[in-house]
Amino acid sequence: MSDHALLRYCPDLLAYNRRKTREVLVGKVGIGGGNPIRVQSMITSDTRDTPACVAEVLQLAEAGCEIVRITAQTKIYAANLENIAREVRAAGCDVPLVADIHFKPDAALEAAKWVEKVRVNPGNYADKKKFEIREYSDEQYGEELERIREEFAPLVDLCKSLGRAMRIGTNHGSLSDRIMNRYGDSPLGMVESALEFARIAREMDYHNFVFSMKASNPKVMIEAYRLLVARLDQEGSDWNYPIHLGVTEAGDGEDGRIKSAIGIGSLLADGIGDTIRVSLTEDAVFEVPVAKALAAPFQEMADQPPAPALVPSYDPFSYVRRKTDALEVMGLKLGGENTVRVFTSQDKWNAVAHKIAKMGDFKPEIVVEKSDVIAIDPRDEAALAELNHSPTAKLVTVKDGLDLGVIPAFRMLAFRIDARHPILLKDTLSPATGESGDFVETLLVAARRIGSLLCDGIGDAILVQGEPAPGQSLRLSYNILQAAGTRIFKTDYVACPSCGRTLFNLQNTTQKIRSSTGHLKGVRIAVMGCIVNGPGEMADADFGYVGGAPGKINLYVGKQPVKFNIPEDEAVERLIDLIREHGKWIDAPSGEPVEV
Repeated sequence: MSDHALLRYCPDLLAYNRRKTREVLVGKVGIGGGNPIRVQSMITSDTRDTPACVAEVLQLAEAGCEIVRITAQTKIYAANLENIAREVRAAGCDVPLVADIHFKPDAALEAAKWVEKVRVNPGNYADKKKFEIREYSDEQYGEELERIREEFAPLVDLCKSLGRAMRIGTNHGSLSDRIMNRYGDSPLGMVESALEFARIAREMDYHNFVFSMKASNPKVMIEAYRLLVARLDQEGSDWNYPIHLGVTEAGDGEDGRIKSAIGIGSLLADGIGDTIRVSLTEDAVFEVPVAKALAAPFQEMADQPPAPALVPSYDPFSYVRRKTDALEVMGLKLGGENTVRVFTSQDKWNAVAHKIAKMGDFKPEIVVEKSDVIAIDPRDEAALAELNHSPTAKLVTVKDGLDLGVIPAFRMLAFRIDARHPILLKDTLSPATGESGDFVETLLVAARRIGSLLCDGIGDAILVQGEPAPGQSLRLSYNILQAAGTRIFKTDYVACPSCGRTLFNLQNTTQKIRSSTGHLKGVRIAVMGCIVNGPGEMADADFGYVGGAPGKINLYVGKQPVKFNIPEDEAVERLIDLIREHGKWIDAPSGEPVEV
């Protein structure tokens, strides 16, 4: 049982109840309150290019995007928001516009004149990150807060007078040195950074704002949002501000969609989140259908009665893998400290048996029908008692066909069985039959359900049974494990979405880096268009490729820059040289694995 002081403020982990918030108006669009979950995106055009920006805003609005963000990196860029807004409205489009601000309070003050909402990052609005180690006395810390107030109060005043909304958006990659030195690079630091700014706004009787806690690591993101909600509830019932969800630098393709589904989808399933943005390293218009698909299951979902009072077997604010006994199944170890295993059905195993030796990292490991797994209803007292009285640990899963949601069902199972019993997770309790349906939809659902549980620390093996195609179900299984940070079997990429700050073509560069380094199993590479979040988000990466100036690239080892102003056409080769220098390069294998 967790003794965390905020545990009683945690969302109900066994029953869906959407968090009740006040409404925040962004132009004519309401966030929170009784409104649906709103879908956002961000344009990638240079903010000084009015026609390009207007065209992209209109394209996003046509695709169903309800709020559009535009970067405003300086006052000069922010001033052109007047022209963009005028032309968008002249085209008959009333989608609210949001200015994205980093480092420049004067840009925020200019932008607030022209757009319906301003996003500020507490980590860099009034601070320049230097990665300095310094001890702050309480008096010095108070002086820092007063300095922040002097910088932030004028924007609050202006937004209040003009009826503008605001997002106080913390990013894991850009916490201030002050926060880092007092709270560390942690979810708690992210929350406290946002609360510093929120308290100033509230003291000035300004309440038209939302929060966000974004990170590229879904575990960090989930913990930060849960902690934020718990802290807001602890502060009082009038701290019921809406929440914006997003996973930063999610990447592209299936990987980006899976990582987004784990982070965003799992929080929506917990009833947290009033507006979302899926950040893909692709054209912005492709983000919208993914975000709409993630939100769709919860748009009309009714609140559920509170679940029976059960003691969580883990701390929802701090990731720790559930401790179980180790078992051997089909010659492989699972549970305990062993890697999370990939199961499949006998039929699927038979379908790929002729090529398993050539399937590389996507091969099946254990057949569920041969695993002696015990499937039970987590509400069945007799079955639970029999299992918990067993002298030896057993592999356990939730029985198919139950009238329970997958996530609460497996949480209930984890709460009610002895910790020594390993758990086999499943993406659905209704196995698919017949032909494959919409694979992206299956992907998003499986990632949300299995990924959420893995980020809770629950699960020693996984079985994707919602996708009938054998190869696709196996690929999906491994990609979920990778995105959740549970089992790293290939190169891991942290790639930000394009925006107007980007200093090179992110999509082409990411693909070029991926094609050159995709065989480096376990190496994590960050590809960042600019320095806004780069150094901080790259703290988890081994190497970083960051836009430093137009046509120039800086290379990082961890969060430390080591090579500067490299011409863009040489930078990928120089990155490979850097990986070699640090002993993490291997030559690509000559044979390619069989496609699955």
